[in-house]
Amino acid sequence: MTDIKSMELTEMADFFQALGEPAFRAKQVFQWLHRGACSFEEMSNLPKSLREKLSAACILHMPTVERKQVSAQDGTVKYLWRLADGNCIETVLMRYHHGNTVCISSQVGCRMGCAFCASTLGGKIRDLTPAELLDQVIFTQKDSGAVISNIVLMGIGEPLDNFEHVMRFLALVNHPEGLHIGMRHISLSTCGLTEKIDKLAEYRLQLTLSVSLHAPDDETRSRIMPANRSVGVERLFAACRRYFEKTGRRISYEYAMIDGVNDADWQADLLAKHLKGTPGHVNLIPLNHVEESPLKPSRRVSAFQKRLESQGITATVRRKLGGDIDASCGQLRRKSMQNG
Repeated sequence: MTDIKSMELTEMADFFQALGEPAFRAKQVFQWLHRGACSFEEMSNLPKSLREKLSAACILHMPTVERKQVSAQDGTVKYLWRLADGNCIETVLMRYHHGNTVCISSQVGCRMGCAFCASTLGGKIRDLTPAELLDQVIFTQKDSGAVISNIVLMGIGEPLDNFEHVMRFLALVNHPEGLHIGMRHISLSTCGLTEKIDKLAEYRLQLTLSVSLHAPDDETRSRIMPANRSVGVERLFAACRRYFEKTGRRISYEYAMIDGVNDADWQADLLAKHLKGTPGHVNLIPLNHVEESPLKPSRRVSAFQKRLESQGITATVRRKLGGDIDASCGQLRRKSMQNG
């Protein structure tokens, strides 16, 4: 069975011709799928014979809402989607004055092992397909009625660990016959897979690369982010510099503030030293408490920010959304697994 929703339009045209159908049908089906059609029967401008042929040849899955939480504080919506194979993933809809942002997952689970993240508890189960990535945007928009203008690949999973499927998703979601969300409205977060950062740079996309840094020194970073042990901070920053040189795109550095772990003055100074000479932005994140983790939110966020700014580094504190609805990565899925 063919996963038709994971196809780019040119591939779909070839597929239709192989079925003995005219290539222009591909555009019609592509548009239906990206509007959230749940069956080929809905595609009323297709001949009945073609709809039957597609139903026999193609799989067309869509996620179902396993659980939905809406924040009474700020309107943030968290979805726990159940996939066709029974696995669950999370998507978060965040409402800002500049538009609606959807934070999507790239894998079922995660193998990166970051100590402060609930997504990695239980490890990685599998990669998401391009269609499953796309469906999070389509069906969040369809269920909520909110027009999505921005996408963040910062949910469950490491996007660059699912490189090929993520790249195909980016092409699909950017396509003018589909959702047509511009690359400058998309952010991709990575824990720092340097070879994949170099590979991404070759595409010269206008998206925003966000590096989950969380510590400027190897001892601390390797302790809370095991993926650092095979890379190291120096190699990571070198890859970031190459990325900027190739794309011209300023990198955002995500930094979860953890009490007594990564919030000392000397760590702010070391971070500023690493970033000197390369345009970048530090996004300080008040830590979301994870029940299974001993790590606690820092009480020095403001002091850390001021120390960075005093050395010429742009640093902001992320607005905390959905604090009343398990909105941090992996929390809702983890509770579902425990209750199941």
